[in-house]
Amino acid sequence: MIKSMTGFGRSEMTNDKRKIVVEIKSVNHRFCDINIKMPKKISFLENAVRTYLKKYIERGKIDVFITYEDFTENNINVKYNKELAALYMKYFEEMADAFGMENRMIPSVLGGFPDVFTLEEQSVDEEALWELIEKALDEAVQIFAESRMNEGENLKNNLLTKLDNMSAAVDYIEALSPVLVTEYRQKLTDKIAELLGSAAVDENRIAAEVVIYADKICVDEETVRLKSHIDSTRKILEEGGSVGRKLDFIAQEMNREANTILSKANSLDVSNKAIELKTDIEKVREQIQNLE
Repeated sequence: MIKSMTGFGRSEMTNDKRKIVVEIKSVNHRFCDINIKMPKKISFLENAVRTYLKKYIERGKIDVFITYEDFTENNINVKYNKELAALYMKYFEEMADAFGMENRMIPSVLGGFPDVFTLEEQSVDEEALWELIEKALDEAVQIFAESRMNEGENLKNNLLTKLDNMSAAVDYIEALSPVLVTEYRQKLTDKIAELLGSAAVDENRIAAEVVIYADKICVDEETVRLKSHIDSTRKILEEGGSVGRKLDFIAQEMNREANTILSKANSLDVSNKAIELKTDIEKVREQIQNLE
């Protein structure tokens, strides 16, 4: 199965204690670049999330957004520092004695001094939290992977159509080459006959000139290699898997052969067809950039 590097997946998991929302989106990238945004409270699970995602994603720039809501009402404890409160009271009494004042300190005022009362958040049940996040990740990844496969299948079909067009262009150029040589021989013979009139024409000289011309415009090697590259691309697309890097290399090779054909072209028909061929190859390269 061919996968695109463009995809999106979302999942929401809720139980009686917490709610997790996971969103995954991606675009094309040479490597696997995973960026995770999640609340600081659960950031200790970032490596676990990254490791989990790498089992399903090989290439692409991946953005992962995780939101977390805690429904637990008693997840905050109030901690009373009795020793610190006693120390405050000791100094207040010393101050009252020193200045001949009455110590009127009451508990509600004493409790307002720093660190007499502190709020302490209960520890998170990491195992239960990861279990819920893993379920949300699994669902989001499945949706994400399915969107990538659907897009990949569309890209594959489009690429196969372009490969058919490229094959037709190569066949046209291949079939036209002998015709060009024959036409050149006839033109050369006619020109020489026009110049020499009734004088004898040296067939050997004409044959030698035709051979030189044929060698100059010959693109047999290029068309053979292009056909091989096109067949290889079709085969790789049908086999599926992570094919982006491999196909990108083949597309570069096809572009090189098309450039050589264009440089050898000594016919407007061949030039036009070679330009069409290069255009299709460029389109193929652009689409390959989106394949995993």
